[in-house]
Amino acid sequence: MTVSRNASTTHAIDTLLTAIGAAPDALALFATASEQLRRLIPYDASVWRATDPVTGMMTSPIRVENLTEEGCSVYWESELLAENINLFRDLARAPLPVAGLREATGGLPGRSTLYRDFLAPRGLDDELRAVLRVGGHPWGQVSLFRAQGAPPFGADDTLVVKELSAAMARRLRSFTEPSASADPTPSHGPGPGLLLFDAAGGLLSVNDEARELLDDIVPGPSTPTPLGVAVPAWMHSTASKARAIAAGWDKGVARVRVRSKGGRWLACHASCLRGADGELGASAVVIERASISEVAPLMVKAYELTDRELEITQHIARGLGTAEMAGKLFLSPHTVRDHVKAIFEKVRVSSRGELVAKLFTEHYAPLGEESEQRVWG
Repeated sequence: MTVSRNASTTHAIDTLLTAIGAAPDALALFATASEQLRRLIPYDASVWRATDPVTGMMTSPIRVENLTEEGCSVYWESELLAENINLFRDLARAPLPVAGLREATGGLPGRSTLYRDFLAPRGLDDELRAVLRVGGHPWGQVSLFRAQGAPPFGADDTLVVKELSAAMARRLRSFTEPSASADPTPSHGPGPGLLLFDAAGGLLSVNDEARELLDDIVPGPSTPTPLGVAVPAWMHSTASKARAIAAGWDKGVARVRVRSKGGRWLACHASCLRGADGELGASAVVIERASISEVAPLMVKAYELTDRELEITQHIARGLGTAEMAGKLFLSPHTVRDHVKAIFEKVRVSSRGELVAKLFTEHYAPLGEESEQRVWG
């Protein structure tokens, strides 16, 4: 699929790619990309979100444009439980990680649960969605919406977003790197938080630890509850995914990592419970400080370490010397030293101790002072 492009459009795309590379944090990246992309591809509403690169699930930050908080759960329940058109998990593996709803349905969007339950009731008529993917991993998702009466997204729109996908993913990946201002002081904080959701997604109960951890989450789209807890959209989607997995509709993992206000990583995982009769019951969601083993893979992807470099980094973290690593890996000591030198250059450190501290610490600087925006206009 090729589309001719005039000089002004090419210049606008080049300008946008430059702005993407200069964005200081994820929210600034989303804001800049949206402002400039709207000039190339008109749209009426949008959602820009970061994702966990391992599970592909939505995390923070999130930027929402011209949409109310109402309906967020409808959107994700459709994606996880009912929809079979343009699923994000399919786009993450597709040769082209961008797709339009009307184009995918042959001009019959009513075939889509998402269209019937989410788009049409809100006066929207088409969605162009993309997975921001690089190195085989999804670092973000974009949903662009056009209102009823506007033309559907076309092939030229798809290709423009495709050009931006990898650039935005690389920039999102770069924000995973810890900054020099990261707090190295250990903080044990609260124990695991536990939340219980009924089959409809309503919050049944929550412990004090969960309240404390949720208070430390960067604000984002959320649903207020009678228990006085605002449940983040990404947590609702995690609980819904657990139910989908238990029902056999999904084979993924109901697990996601998010940042706290202090920049530390939290892990959230869910499981759907069954009653004595075997029927699906409530969903239990646990949120807790992420372990080093969970955070380290994100750091590895951020620094683009190879499989061999990752292996050597893990041996370094365990305290092995050059000769020991050479023996275990069936490499010469000289080759091991070359790999270590390459790792130091990628991670920008000068010693093994500094490498371990930088890659395996749980205390990272936040992505930004705020990690959610809801804007109109």
